[in-house]
Amino acid sequence: MTDAIHPAPVEFTAEQLADDPILRYFHYSHLPPALQAMSVNFCNMARIVVSNLPRNAERSVALRKLLEAKDAAVRATVQ
Repeated sequence: MTDAIHPAPVEFTAEQLADDPILRYFHYSHLPPALQAMSVNFCNMARIVVSNLPRNAERSVALRKLLEAKDAAVRATVQ
């Protein structure tokens, strides 16, 4: 699944995106360069999480909280 608002990040495989749809919200290519520089770090951390942790409820919580942190960091960069 992909759309104009949330294009699938190239850092994740189609299988990873199917298993964890939240990963699509770690995309950053649509952002201005200054915000991309901040956001890419969270995308990289999400990749580390899905590559190193077993798929379970706690991993889902980790990804959700990481997404919340990314959103806050990007907003902080704008202000």
